[in-house]
Parts: sequence; structure tokens; C-alpha cells
Amino acid sequence: MVQYLIRRLLLAAFTLLMILLVSYVLLRLAPGDPTRSSMFGSDSAGAAVDSSKGTPTPNRAMREKLNLDKPILTGFALWLRDVTLKGDFGTSASVDPGRPVTTVILERLPVTVTLNFWAVALTYLIAIPLGVFTAIRAGSWFDQITAFGLFVLYSLPVMWVGLMLQAMLCEGGHWELFPLKGLVPAHADELSTWHLQWEIIRHYTLPVFCLAYGGLAGLSRYARNGMLEVIHSDYIRTARAKGLSEHTVIWTHAFRNALITLITLFSGLLPSLVAGSILVEYIFNIPGMGSLSLLALSSRDYPLQMALFAFAGALTLAGVLIADLLYLAADPRIKLTR
Repeated sequence: MVQYLIRRLLLAAFTLLMILLVSYVLLRLAPGDPTRSSMFGSDSAGAAVDSSKGTPTPNRAMREKLNLDKPILTGFALWLRDVTLKGDFGTSASVDPGRPVTTVILERLPVTVTLNFWAVALTYLIAIPLGVFTAIRAGSWFDQITAFGLFVLYSLPVMWVGLMLQAMLCEGGHWELFPLKGLVPAHADELSTWHLQWEIIRHYTLPVFCLAYGGLAGLSRYARNGMLEVIHSDYIRTARAKGLSEHTVIWTHAFRNALITLITLFSGLLPSLVAGSILVEYIFNIPGMGSLSLLALSSRDYPLQMALFAFAGALTLAGVLIADLLYLAADPRIKLTR
């Protein structure tokens, strides 16, 4: 086990290094850079305006600070040195000029984690029982109606659903049941505790639904197919022949062996929990990691983009490692040392 973990950690470190190298090279090769960006106006930290031409001109001091005046591999080596030796991911070049990118990320992180936690919890609490129930009653009218409804739900684009919900259920729509944007009510300090909690629930309802419905449809079908693969196995018939209750047969014997597929899907849960959804956060004006990624991409904020790539890559690799350990817990026959 220890040797396996050491090998996996070394492999993860090498993989993360390759992810960051490729990301940095692609950023440098793409046209434009934060010192030429005029997205935030001529007063941005990275650009100045040429009075004779009226166009942004590169800020040489900024280019030297970001190592853009050096070859690509040299610039990456210098960035990697600062990260590994000093823990310094740099300062934001255009999104929030001058502030450490780790501070910018940590400000947005709690919003996204809270939002995605409720979305993931809702998805798993509904999808797994629904998938198991439809597998037990495979071929019934309930299974067929559920399959049709889930496929329709899975096919709906998130942006369309979000905009339709705003038009129908938000302030200014047909039924003003939910707020239009944000996660925190205005004048929250003037509300009582229970009233504040109710308003927060109203603000979270539509964004959580938009984040959850696609995963709910997909995960329930995976749970159903996983159960169908084991529910007719010989050991399940043997358990029933021994007189065990149907609840024990399904949830103790069958479901445990159907967990392998769900664990594989779970490996992508950790990065998605903190990555945020660009579309959902944009539609509902939520200041989370998704909207931060969009800002970093559109303004070519290299330090912030590289920090986000490192963060997402590390969480993805950690999710894969956790999934491998969960395989062992779900099925002791799996040997990680092989």
C-alpha cells in the first residue's frame, strides 16, 4: 500500500508538472497578453495608450514582471521556481491588479464550494435511490417514464434552463418567487435570523437546481445500469435463497458491488466542487470560481490562470487517488499493489 501511494504521488506530481507546462506554453503562444489587454480600459495596470494611435501599448515593466520578455521555457521555469520554493503564485495582472492570486481565489472559493456542495448533495441523495429503484423495477411503466423524463432533463442546455427560470420564476417574470441574482439578500443585516435563512434558501434554489439537474439525470442512469449488472448474479440469488430480506439483498449485497461505477464518477467530484460553473454563475451573477475563471480568461491574466490550472489539476489528481482507495473499501478483492 505504501509503495503504491508513493508511486501514485510521484506520478501525480509528474502529471501535474506536464499539465502546467502545456498550459503555460499554450497561454504564451496564444495571441495577446495582459500587458496589451484593453478590456478594463486604458487605466488598467497592464496597458498604456499611445496618444498618436489611440491603441494600447505594452507595459514593459509588467512584461518583465511576468517574464514575458523571456523565452517560454525560461518563463515557465521562473514561475515554477517561485511556486515551489516560495509558494508564490504571483499577483493578478488585470482582474484585480497587484493582489496575490491566492487571495483572489480564496475570496471566491467559499461561495463556489457552498453552492456546489448543495448541488452535489441533492444530486446523490436523489439519483442513487432513484437509480436503484428503477433497476429493481426494470421494464416497468415507472422505469420507462423515468427514463424518458431523465433523458429529456439531461438534454436541456444549462443556459436555456437558467434564463427560462429567470423569465418565469424570478423578479420581473410571470411569478416572482425567487430573486433574480446573487446568493445574499440585500440589506441582510436588517433581517431577522429566520427571515435571513429563508431569503438565503430562496437565493440558492435556482442556481443549485441548474447545477444539479444534469448530474441527477446522468448519475441515476449509471446507478441503474450498475445495479442491473449485479442484481441477477448468482450470489444475489443465493442471498435470496438463504431467506435474507429484499432490503438486505439490495443494499448490502447488490449495491456494494454496483458502487465501482459510482466511485469512478466520484473521482471527478472534487475538482467540480470547487471549479464552479461559468454559465450558472454568469446567469445568476454569482461571484464564484466560475466567473473568476471567465474573467481571468477574457483579460489574459496569466498568473491567475496558472494558479487556477494548478488548483484544478491538483484536485483532479487527488480525486483519482481517492477513488482508487475507495475501490479497495468497496471491494476488498481489488489489490492496489498490482
